[in-house]
Amino acid sequence: MNPYARQLGSRDPLKVVATTARHLEQLSVALGPVRLEEPPAPGKWSPHEILCHLADCELVFSYRIRQALAEPHHVIQPFDQELWAANYSGYDPQAAMMTFSCVRQWNLMLLRSISPDLMSKPVTHPERGQMTLRTLIETMAGHDLNHLAQLEAIAVQVPISR
Repeated sequence: MNPYARQLGSRDPLKVVATTARHLEQLSVALGPVRLEEPPAPGKWSPHEILCHLADCELVFSYRIRQALAEPHHVIQPFDQELWAANYSGYDPQAAMMTFSCVRQWNLMLLRSISPDLMSKPVTHPERGQMTLRTLIETMAGHDLNHLAQLEAIAVQVPISR
């Protein structure tokens, strides 16, 4: 099950993941250093925190994809994103962008080399049940689109006056 299927719709997941880093860079520049630190509402993540989350998730997806390819029926290890986010204030948003971009390029090289028959390789997520490697990649793309939409919405908001 892809929890981001609605965001992905009928789009090609590989095309989505191939363009995300460029979109993130554009949004980061448009927001600027001050607005990167401003959450859109109380209790919501700032753009800085979203960038850190995306970098963390790219590392997680990288591991999950490689384990799915290496093991006969990989069981995905979930993580608590809120617990990971507790440390985001210690990270530089540009370092998060660079991490995301670099690992994403590495992942794209792998994804483009996978044969179509491997896309149906089964994996299990303890909370989401049975899925395939393709579903994992579709989840990755939908996750990108979800957070790009959040950043785009923040970018068009009127900045908080200081």
